[in-house]
Amino acid sequence: MEHETEHITHLNVYRRMHENVYTCSVCEESYATQNGLRCHKNIHTGTYKCTECDKCFGSSYHLAVHRRTHSGEKPFECSVCSRRFARAASLDRHSRIHSREKPYKCHTCDMAFSSSDHLNRHMRVHTGDKPYRCSLCNKSFSDSSNLQRHKRHVHSNIRPYHCPYCGKMFKTNGDLKCHVRIHIHKPYSCRHCSERFTWLFKLKKHLLKSHNEGT
Repeated sequence: MEHETEHITHLNVYRRMHENVYTCSVCEESYATQNGLRCHKNIHTGTYKCTECDKCFGSSYHLAVHRRTHSGEKPFECSVCSRRFARAASLDRHSRIHSREKPYKCHTCDMAFSSSDHLNRHMRVHTGDKPYRCSLCNKSFSDSSNLQRHKRHVHSNIRPYHCPYCGKMFKTNGDLKCHVRIHIHKPYSCRHCSERFTWLFKLKKHLLKSHNEGT
């Protein structure tokens, strides 16, 4: 009973910390604290404007960091793999791949993560939060990447991935990779004859039909 009470307490604390109750009147972006919203508003009212894309920032430092996205400047280099980054924070986060450091721990199931973003995403498993809502069908998702994948599969007809062998177009790179196997790879072979198959279910169907094997 004590463990269950502690578990509920952790979830309630997490919800209070992560509920986005302060909304920007300009772009409707939401934040958990007034300070977070106040910092965000600098994007709209900041005096430091990028000459490349007209984005505004509340400080010259944040403008300078942003400008690296246009110039390609990456002054921070990983000492292990020499990969370069535009921000020191990005390098710190990347370095944990090599050190395997996971300082962000879940208080509910003791799993640990290398970044706070990964921990926040994981916590939605416990809270059931799905903050990313599709504007077209109101379906909600716990992760922004799942929302983007949903939009491509369900609502978009854009097919940017094309097969180099037959020219067929696909919505995702995963769908393309799955298709290409038809042209280049047949890993499933019949033990009774020389037939080969791209998919396991086709091999099973062949075994049943041609060799009376299986059910």
